[in-house]
Amino acid sequence: MTMMTEQTAPLALVLGASGGIGSAVAAALVKQGWRVRAMARKPRKAARTPGLTGVDWVRGDAMRGADVMRAAEGAELIFHGVNPPGYRNWQGRVLPMLESTIAAARAHKARIVFPGTVYNYGPDAGAVVAEDAPQNPVTRKGKLRVQMENRLHQASVEGIPVLIVRAGDFIGGTVANNWFAQGVVTPGKPLRKITYPGRPEVGHAWAYLPDLAETFVQLIARREELPLFARFHFNGYWFENGIDLAHATQAAAGDDTLPIRRFPWWLIRALSPVVETFREMLEMRYLWQRPLRLDNAKLVAFLGEEPHTPVVTGLRQVLEELDCVPADETLPRAARIAAAE
Repeated sequence: MTMMTEQTAPLALVLGASGGIGSAVAAALVKQGWRVRAMARKPRKAARTPGLTGVDWVRGDAMRGADVMRAAEGAELIFHGVNPPGYRNWQGRVLPMLESTIAAARAHKARIVFPGTVYNYGPDAGAVVAEDAPQNPVTRKGKLRVQMENRLHQASVEGIPVLIVRAGDFIGGTVANNWFAQGVVTPGKPLRKITYPGRPEVGHAWAYLPDLAETFVQLIARREELPLFARFHFNGYWFENGIDLAHATQAAAGDDTLPIRRFPWWLIRALSPVVETFREMLEMRYLWQRPLRLDNAKLVAFLGEEPHTPVVTGLRQVLEELDCVPADETLPRAARIAAAE
């Protein structure tokens, strides 16, 4: 058997490696023996991303095609996990950034790997959604997501391999730019309360980033078996009664007396005319008012099983990463629950 060396190991370019899903995928690829190159406008700052080592950082901007083209030299795959700075001006940035990736993938004969979302689906999608379900989004971000996936499909018709994995709201990672970190708990402060944004009885899908990243890596390992345009759905943590996320968070913290509060949608509505992020949150509120579960039957049929960390174990890790609970605290109750899952 030939030993894999630094020279023979495949190279992946990760765009958005300082973000939540990008850093998780980059770390998982490094662990599996890939060489990982990451591009950032400020590479020295990005190189301090917690938990991410063994990555070669280069300077560049995903809006500039020449930068992506140069960074992708020698890469077998490009993970497109980049978002507009500060999540502003999606309309003017996301499609041009994607075009930069497509051009680089075409030139270097690389596979594009793309993290999809549930935003593609509108209120008419139904409670359980397969990969080929109609996409009729009613929000600006959802429509852009559909345009991005349609453009990737077109690229695959042109001969560029594409892998898409759609998932629910993110949990975990080293970057606190997701619903759990911004709307459920408060990073950097001891956990005193839990806020839940949805209707208690409505199901909601969450994606634990280490599990999602492992899913990407397992699919990438079998890339030769994939069609030119491959789409999979990731189930992740599904709570039939959405409020059970809050109860699981109590268990992970080892305190079932932590109060569970309602999310202040009234404040989001009041400030939405002047805060772009709040306008987007308000547009997506329907996902908290009706269930939308991603059907992972296709993924399970291909991999055999979906990577899955027990819920309480995963949430405990997240709370520690966010400095909401001390990392060295022993929690017999949480441990018992985790062992039973």
